[in-house]
Amino acid sequence: MSHTNDKSSAFTQGVIIFAYLAVLTVIEYLIAVSFNAVSILVVVAVIKAALVMYYYMHIYKLNQDSEGDEHSYSYKTDTNRLGLWLFLLSDAFVFAGLLTVRMNLLGFTRPHLNQILGLAVTVVLLVSSFFMNRGETAMAHGDKKGFMNNVLITFVLGLGFLLGVVMVEWRLAAAEGLTASKDVTGAVFYMMTGMHAFHVFTGLIFLFVVWNNARKDVYSAEKHWGVEAAAVYWHFVDLVWIFFYPALYLIGKLV
Repeated sequence: MSHTNDKSSAFTQGVIIFAYLAVLTVIEYLIAVSFNAVSILVVVAVIKAALVMYYYMHIYKLNQDSEGDEHSYSYKTDTNRLGLWLFLLSDAFVFAGLLTVRMNLLGFTRPHLNQILGLAVTVVLLVSSFFMNRGETAMAHGDKKGFMNNVLITFVLGLGFLLGVVMVEWRLAAAEGLTASKDVTGAVFYMMTGMHAFHVFTGLIFLFVVWNNARKDVYSAEKHWGVEAAAVYWHFVDLVWIFFYPALYLIGKLV
């Protein structure tokens, strides 16, 4: 499936990619609870990440040739896009480091966490990426109302994910005796989820900024780099969780 510029086709493509992600997430969960094949879980996570990066984060745009002179909006957008991806690459090393720490310290064990809650917050974040994609697509075709409505839904879902992890999961984990000071298991869990939660929080601020800018008619179909940047960042947060979810909830035996 190739990317498309037509509005209706772009919306349809977003639905199809979300369906793929949803099915893969269910498969991932069933594999974990049935026979916990780590290699298959890793492959599923990589496929999900590739779908998000190509279709939702539009990584292919990095290969587009810059149009106009160095003072044109198009040229500046291409430069900004490269800068954003370099930032995300550097940020990815932080999360990769956390995953490495998790594997080195916990190996094929995992903390005792609420599986249903873990799956629920994962689904919420995936759905938020779906609506963010629809919002970006709407603005790319000059649909301000569609953009604002979809970003508002994305914000609410993102806030739900954040509260689900910090206010609910952390409390349940603590009730199970999982604390940051008790052992490395707790330290790894709170560090991974805490760092990710911080990025979700900053993503929510980003969403509010672009929503407010759209309300002031800052963006148009031709000029909406801020919207694209917010969307790419939000999908990056989703992409990180694609790997964190199986690492914390699915891979390994309970400690």
